[in-house]
Amino acid sequence: MENTANNMDKTYNPQGIERDIYDSWEKSGAFTAKRVEGKKPFTIVMPPPNITGQLHMGHAMDCLLQDSLARYHRMKGDPTLWLPGTDHASIATEVKVVEKLAAQGIDKKSISREEFLEHAWEWKEEYGGRITQQLRRLGASCDWSRERFTLDEDYYAAVREVFVRMYEKGLIYRGNRIVNWCSVCQTALSDAEVEHEEQASFLWHIRYPASDGGEGVVVATTRPETMLGDTGVAVNPEDKRYIHLHGKTVTLPLSGRNIPIVADSYVDISFGTGAVKMTPAHDPNDFEVAERTGLAILNVINPDGTMNDAAGTRYAGLSALDCRKLVVEDLQKLGLIIKIEPYTHQVGTCYRCHTTVDPLISLQWFVHMEPLAQPAIEAVRNNQTKFVPDRFSKVYFNWMENIRDWCISRQLWWGHRIPAWYCESCGEIIVSREAPDICPVCQSSRLKQDEDVLDTWFSSALWPFATLGWPENTDDLKYFYPTSTLVTGYDIIFFWVARMIFSGIEYMGEVPFDTVLIHGLVRDALGRKMSKSLGNGIDPLDIIEAYGADALRFSLCQGISPGADTRFSTERVESARNFANKVWNAARFVLMNLEGEESLEGKSLGLADKWILSRAMEAIKEIGEHFEQNEHGLAASKIYDFAWGEFCDWYIELAKADLFGEDIQRKQSVRAVLQFVLEALLKMLHPFMPFITEELYRYLPGREDESCMLSKWPIYVPSLHFAHDADQMQGVMDIIRAVRNLRAELKVQPGQKARLMLKAQGDWHSTLDESRQHFMRLASASSVELLDASEQIEGKIVSAVTSAAEILIPLGDLVDFKKEILRMQKEYDNLSGEIMRSQAKLNNDGFLNKAPESLVLAEKQKLEENMMMLNTMEQRLIEMKS
Repeated sequence: MENTANNMDKTYNPQGIERDIYDSWEKSGAFTAKRVEGKKPFTIVMPPPNITGQLHMGHAMDCLLQDSLARYHRMKGDPTLWLPGTDHASIATEVKVVEKLAAQGIDKKSISREEFLEHAWEWKEEYGGRITQQLRRLGASCDWSRERFTLDEDYYAAVREVFVRMYEKGLIYRGNRIVNWCSVCQTALSDAEVEHEEQASFLWHIRYPASDGGEGVVVATTRPETMLGDTGVAVNPEDKRYIHLHGKTVTLPLSGRNIPIVADSYVDISFGTGAVKMTPAHDPNDFEVAERTGLAILNVINPDGTMNDAAGTRYAGLSALDCRKLVVEDLQKLGLIIKIEPYTHQVGTCYRCHTTVDPLISLQWFVHMEPLAQPAIEAVRNNQTKFVPDRFSKVYFNWMENIRDWCISRQLWWGHRIPAWYCESCGEIIVSREAPDICPVCQSSRLKQDEDVLDTWFSSALWPFATLGWPENTDDLKYFYPTSTLVTGYDIIFFWVARMIFSGIEYMGEVPFDTVLIHGLVRDALGRKMSKSLGNGIDPLDIIEAYGADALRFSLCQGISPGADTRFSTERVESARNFANKVWNAARFVLMNLEGEESLEGKSLGLADKWILSRAMEAIKEIGEHFEQNEHGLAASKIYDFAWGEFCDWYIELAKADLFGEDIQRKQSVRAVLQFVLEALLKMLHPFMPFITEELYRYLPGREDESCMLSKWPIYVPSLHFAHDADQMQGVMDIIRAVRNLRAELKVQPGQKARLMLKAQGDWHSTLDESRQHFMRLASASSVELLDASEQIEGKIVSAVTSAAEILIPLGDLVDFKKEILRMQKEYDNLSGEIMRSQAKLNNDGFLNKAPESLVLAEKQKLEENMMMLNTMEQRLIEMKS
């Protein structure tokens, strides 16, 4: 059936059109990026959601910002690639698979690695594509033909290539170092994967007696159980209190071991007693002191979080908390606890299961970060990559400038298995792109691959170039890299953004993107973070089912600013739905009153026509600038104000007199303007509300393209910006507003007409004369009379003053005289206050010297206009009271 206005539904029904529209886009290949020689592309890589994930409001915000940019640039004519994909998410997915197996009565430990991976891939096939289907419901215009998964075979090849190259350059090494260990997930974690939360605890002050029978030293700890692994006590070499103890030993309570007192500048003289217990196997700072001073390293905690045999037979097998209680009891019996005080401190927890993390000495693989961090720091400092807003570059610098070597091995089965093999005959480590057959040193075939997998973020760091075919020099890689804008939340700047930057520089020789657009969290209406524990989480799909995707999208972008958190409420979604309904109804009215395609060419334009065309040109210019500057909130506010406040509420109403009048030429002109502006409006709104704009666009007669998404972004045409005429029309509208305000204040019935008398200010006479029909229709005027400035009016009147005219309406049949005098007195007082404020400004030397000349002139002009209006108001008050 042909798309005509007569076929349009009377009311907008998003549920009836959104799925069909999206399917038509995807099937037509509209999202598929094409390389165009000589044209600069616009490229976004989607932050790959975990395959375990389900759509939440953070994803919706992420998707909206990326999709609106992609749609804008696509319409601008830029070859646009929005590359989607998903992340294998080692820990999160393995936990899900283990849970599923447990529900089937299967223990992970009872099956082989290969069997487990079969279950994992089955889980991925069943659930892994769920979130990409949900993103489609939001309207994501991704190039699904290029969709990637971080465990794809060719992506795996890129990961292996990076690992081997880094190993060959000495940037990857294997060693016993202290790591963050999660006893529940049973794996090492990088510093970025540790979340810190404030916890209330105690600080135990414990005496370590001197081995020679002396007083010894007092140390303080929040973890008394770790003292079982102490191998020394450190003091600052400048601390005069302990100079006599340098090189001496103390006896470690409960174990009876003698441990040395060492001097190291790490110790803060002013904190506590100035003596610090050293547990190198379970504290990263202590580990570094041990490396400098030669202290022994003694591990007393098992991978499952229990105490091991090295802790002593009394404590072995206990959980850390149970051991703590027993250690404190034993110390109290010995009289070695000097005091216990409440203490609140930051405790590291696993970002996945939120278990308290144990620092443990472990044999792991690490990336040597300093050589990689420096070029990445310089790239951001030199604006090769810019953070929007810029304040987040400080977060980046703080992380990168204090970065430690990155632990990249994880004790899991799901993920990229480390491409390292160990010769069981001679112990040689072989790092290779392909599985070796024999040991290159001893020729033995007894080779065993490392059991661990790589940190998920190791593979994610390669996302901007590995997704485009690296290490092969593909056509896509040559054309679309470096990408343009990365859109992400501020919570993964160090997890992901920093690592992508140093990886891009290391392997591609340039930064992976020129802009990092940071968005905040979507919070609930009370400003709280959405979480399961609070029960305030909202499923975006529920909102889409109730209100439509466009309403959700527009509600999320209205009023936002880069980097700032935003609050979600159903009231905002309802407001956005009302806006969609307003646009639908206005478009339906316009389309039903068109008679085929109408062109602006050769049309005679009236004042209102020139006004709305000027406003359209300003909107085109400003919205484009906002998109270029990543100011989505400002762009959304501008299109909202233009669509509702100017086109729907004003121009359509102004146009009705000519549209339904007898002048054929004026009808044609108004139709041409309505069609031109409606088409421009739909295009400008499309990045935010793609479904309704696509549906309405299909009804436009003579449209340039079948799809709004593939149409050209409207361009600013200077010849359609009539600045003077627009100002004149604004003056007419100010009069209409003033009359409406007067009638509203006086509670005049809508159908009650009244004579309207106008005394033109300055050169406004001809404009007001031409606008009589607008005053008759929109200001409820029974007649319009233009008076000379000196002409006197008999009887009581109600009045208002604008920059275009003094407004006079006979009062007798409309108002209560006493109320009108009170209203005018209030307006007089307000105007007097404005005049005093302007005079104070203009008498202030600071304002006159520092403010731009244009601002000073504007203030002077405003004062002059207000003085003129005050004089008029004063005369009217005198007349009313007489």
